[in-house]
Amino acid sequence: MGGKKKQLKEKMKKALSKKFGKLAGLDKKAKNKIYNKEIERLQTEMVKLEEWVKFKGLKVVVLFEGRDAAGKGGVIKRLTMRTNPRIVRIAALGTPTEREKTQWYFQRYVAYLPAAGEMVLFDRSWYNRAGVERVMGFCTDAEYQDFLNMCPQFEKELIRSGTILIKYWFSVSDAVQEARFQERLKDPARRWKLSPMDLQARARWVDYSKAKDVMFEHTDTKESPWHVVDANDKKCARLNCMAHLLSQIPYKDVTQKKLAIPKRQKDKGYKRPPLNKQRFVPAIY
Repeated sequence: MGGKKKQLKEKMKKALSKKFGKLAGLDKKAKNKIYNKEIERLQTEMVKLEEWVKFKGLKVVVLFEGRDAAGKGGVIKRLTMRTNPRIVRIAALGTPTEREKTQWYFQRYVAYLPAAGEMVLFDRSWYNRAGVERVMGFCTDAEYQDFLNMCPQFEKELIRSGTILIKYWFSVSDAVQEARFQERLKDPARRWKLSPMDLQARARWVDYSKAKDVMFEHTDTKESPWHVVDANDKKCARLNCMAHLLSQIPYKDVTQKKLAIPKRQKDKGYKRPPLNKQRFVPAIY
């Protein structure tokens, strides 16, 4: 087991041997210092962007697609860490119900689209049909072809109606994905991230690669292009994706100016009920 673990580490090390932006070649301490500074700056900019979206009444949709364990969730988590959930929402749909399976394919996603002044981040999206549904046989050939033909038109109509659509594909190497899967298997707190479907996706790596290539061929359009994120280095992927997203929507700083906290109201005969009449959470810590 120890030998296998060492081999996996070596695989990951080789996969990360290429340069990944400003953090390339730095030791862990130096890398973390830059990362923490940049992530804080970008998160502050995200707050400015969301306020601009609200102020201008923009409708923004961002799609996050890619390989399992590519780090999509980690990017979404950092993007929304300081934002207002009433403005920036996450849409992570589960398996369609029997009723939803009878609907127009895009219908259940339409329900999550933003109104004016909102941004929706899709943690996987309608592109499930071009990926997992195609590879695992969850849709017919006819349904698959209909999707490839209809999707560019659907996205074109979204954009024409005033929606800003941004699409990201997170690319990760075979070796890095395997190492991350092994890490999840060992960690009980993260094991929930691995489903039987994820393991099947791992086994069908080449089938997914072919499906992704066909998807890009049909849906990487001038109006709605795919932006590929090199996700072999998680921290670099987070910074690069966040910086790119911020560059896609021109915005100005319209955040609230400094507010003054008013003085507290004076007590005029108010008596607080006895504390022993209330049920306090046990002070274990």
